[in-house]
Amino acid sequence: MTYIVTEPCIKCKLQDCVEVCPVDCFYEGENMLVIHPDECIDCGVCEPECPVEAIVPDTEPDLEKWLQINTEYSEKWPNILRMGEPPADADEWRDVKDKLQHFSSEPGQGT
Repeated sequence: MTYIVTEPCIKCKLQDCVEVCPVDCFYEGENMLVIHPDECIDCGVCEPECPVEAIVPDTEPDLEKWLQINTEYSEKWPNILRMGEPPADADEWRDVKDKLQHFSSEPGQGT
């Protein structure tokens, strides 16, 4: 099992989770974060820290697409070691559903 980041993170990227991760397994894209599944130690401390409930265990049903996204982009995006500034419009995106169309494959800045 591993934890993965899912759709609610898109355009929010609040990064509270990064601060508590003991193994620095978060990677930053332009408008969301992902978890490297092979680096995650399954401790679960990040899950309750996410204000938009975007982090879930990969054992939940119908998450194959998100496991693939986390796996692929954790190999391409920079590692993020500490909480950065969330997007200025993050609050406007918190409750928006069906955000996959807004996913950006571009890397973030990494910190």
